[in-house]
Amino acid sequence: MIIGLLTAVAASAGYGTGSVLQALGSRKSARREAAKASASGVTQHGGPSLASTAKAAVTWEFMLGTVLDFVGFGLGALAARLLPLFLSQTVISANLVITAVLSVKLLGIRLTRAEWTSIAVVCSALVLLATAAGPEGGGHTPLAAHWWLLVASVVLIGGGIVVVRLLGGRAAILAGLFSGLGFGALGIGVRVLNGMAPFDLPSLLGDPALYAIGVAGIGGMYLHTVALQLGSVNGATAALVVGETVIPGILGVLWLGDSSRPGFAWVAVLGFVVAVAGAVAVAWFGEPEPGAQTDPAQAGELPAEAAAR
Repeated sequence: MIIGLLTAVAASAGYGTGSVLQALGSRKSARREAAKASASGVTQHGGPSLASTAKAAVTWEFMLGTVLDFVGFGLGALAARLLPLFLSQTVISANLVITAVLSVKLLGIRLTRAEWTSIAVVCSALVLLATAAGPEGGGHTPLAAHWWLLVASVVLIGGGIVVVRLLGGRAAILAGLFSGLGFGALGIGVRVLNGMAPFDLPSLLGDPALYAIGVAGIGGMYLHTVALQLGSVNGATAALVVGETVIPGILGVLWLGDSSRPGFAWVAVLGFVVAVAGAVAVAWFGEPEPGAQTDPAQAGELPAEAAAR
């Protein structure tokens, strides 16, 4: 349990730091596109084009953030096999706290008292969950369920891309939510993946869950990048937290046999609900008011970049 918790915390740190660095790269790229007055940077609905997203992905900040995301992915996959999903996914989703704190320094964002209170609520909820968590259930499921997971991953990522195309600049929160659902599917896929213990390459390659992990992981990362380009880093990440936590946590209990310690079920439920509510609160209070920030340079969003110049 302790090793699993430490692994989940390390994964959370990787994801949180990676998100801020990716936001830094995305915003730098967006300003370059705006300076060029390039119409190729957005779709007809106001969302970022595939080309502009690709340009954001090749900034050094974004690439470093992506490396940290992969580190977080590896550690998160290990945590998903060591802990109940409602605990591992929630601890990993606490990267929202790290994202919020680092955004103060790297993005020049000022957190209000309500945001700090929301962050404290999330941390308290994680303590409740860690106290209540019992042994994780088994990952043995019928192969047909793995096929359904693959289909669900394709539908989720495809649906998220369609939403971004249709809503354009208004799709930040929904893009973050679909990204989180993709990462949640990834966590479930890691948990049920065949051929891992003991290692069996033919069994691993023949498992649809492996391909669900690929679709959900790559698609989730793309949608997360789009969300960071479109809106508040804290709001997009909070939406990701909700998608990444709620469904996997429920399926872990109902489908995979995850459980709490005897007599602590109510503590687990309370911690889970409070953690999600705290994440939503960070998104709610962290979303900038319309017209509050018209010029990123004046708002001091990238003090590190300005200093580098």
